[in-house]
Amino acid sequence: MSSPLISILTPFRNSSLYLEDCLNSIIYQTYPHWELLIVDDHSTDDSYNIVAGFAQKDDRIKLFKNSGSGIIDALRLAFKNSSGAYVTRMDSDDLMAPIKLEVMLEDLKTEGRGHVALGLVNYFSDEALGEGYQNYEKWLNGLTLEGTNYTDIYKECVIPSPCWMVHREDLIACGAFESDMYPEDYDLAFRFYKHGLKCIPSDSTLHHWRDYTTRTSRTDDNYAANHFLKLKLDYFLELDRRPGQPLVIWGAGFKGKFCARFLKKRKIPFVWICNNPKKIGHIIYHIELQAVSVLNELEHPQVIVTVANKTSQKRITSVLENLGLAKAEDYFFFC
Repeated sequence: MSSPLISILTPFRNSSLYLEDCLNSIIYQTYPHWELLIVDDHSTDDSYNIVAGFAQKDDRIKLFKNSGSGIIDALRLAFKNSSGAYVTRMDSDDLMAPIKLEVMLEDLKTEGRGHVALGLVNYFSDEALGEGYQNYEKWLNGLTLEGTNYTDIYKECVIPSPCWMVHREDLIACGAFESDMYPEDYDLAFRFYKHGLKCIPSDSTLHHWRDYTTRTSRTDDNYAANHFLKLKLDYFLELDRRPGQPLVIWGAGFKGKFCARFLKKRKIPFVWICNNPKKIGHIIYHIELQAVSVLNELEHPQVIVTVANKTSQKRITSVLENLGLAKAEDYFFFC
């Protein structure tokens, strides 16, 4: 039986400092049957020449120049020129663990269609790694260990953009890279969720995620918090909102106010609560903030929690669980 081909899609722009290490981590995979569709998104440094040098030596590396602009156009071009039965992504500044492709492929061959293979991630940096990235790594890996990634999908992106693999047919069914929505990785995670692709648990560290000050997720306006909130709310209303249940927003900070404006603009009724005595009774956007105790008067509400403080989130979870509400069905953390 022939070994299936894996297509690796990699956009790059001005990654000259990291490309050599990245490409070597792909070349030395224990699973050799892959093709790398790597697209230069208008680099102004020596990135294109670096990749071209590798492509001359290894015909599995197929180099293109982006005919459009931006990461989505680059991914579309890469996918259009791919032919693998399995598809994965890779970032040009990161590193694959040597067994990454082999492990993900075996998981998908075992579980079959309708699944997404994942792996644990490890953040690294030439400088001190920020506490936020350490916390994100721990949280994300905790979900991946159990395959429960979707239970927290409204918090942050639960499927790391360069550490998934799916059957080609499943990616096409999910719309592949047809969407123009940013952040494109978060949007794709939601579409995996929408189409019911099950997350395969993994206890293997398969991806080394580089952090540095000029990384796109730190500098691109498309990754601003307000874009995340709109994306979350749009998908929540489409996928998880149950119109027969009262809708509640818990929290009146920036994110709570954003959600309130969003719902009010769309004429979607909701109750707004908070546990800050100084805010209870105040009128914001012509809506009165109410005490948490109002939950006792509502019949099986759905609650959007916009409170970011971790200690407060634990207390909120306790309150909601005591009311018989279930996470990812009746209440959802949006931060």
